[in-house]
Amino acid sequence: MTASKGEYFSELLKRYRANFDITKDYQLGANTYPAYAQFFSLGEKYVLKKEAKLWSIRAYEHVLFIETSEILPQTLAEIRRTLETEMEPQLVRKGEKYPEKDHMCSYLTFVIISEKTPDKEIQKAIKKFNYDKGYLMGFRGHSQARIGCAFLDSESVLTNYAGKELKTLLTNIFNTLRGKEEKAS
Repeated sequence: MTASKGEYFSELLKRYRANFDITKDYQLGANTYPAYAQFFSLGEKYVLKKEAKLWSIRAYEHVLFIETSEILPQTLAEIRRTLETEMEPQLVRKGEKYPEKDHMCSYLTFVIISEKTPDKEIQKAIKKFNYDKGYLMGFRGHSQARIGCAFLDSESVLTNYAGKELKTLLTNIFNTLRGKEEKAS
């Protein structure tokens, strides 16, 4: 028996909640997403006291969750459009020309929960999906897109190259739900 979108999404948010701030029914541009998760990390190095800062870095991750019956070519086109016209300018640069000082990296992540496994062409397009934007020749860091897809019908997971770290998390959720189902039987 396959997990429902609701069960999978609930377990997914539970995992993200440990390290991310989550907003449900998040509006970005003309789209409303079931949830948005944000993570921020600050690293600094000092010499003797805080006033003598050697360096500081800021890292972010912005995650938009999508629930769909299937992934179509226009789904990936919409993700690219959202990245380029909304996510990167609004969430990374906050409407400015460049991200803030000490910005190192912003991951722009899409986690897609799909009822159906897409055909081979779309799977290939997901794997090849790439977006990486540098700022001031790298002095203000870069933004990188990550995509992780969970297919409920086949209980399989697919990511783009930058999102390969998502594979373990998304696969473990299937294992957890399968274990809950076996205990209930």
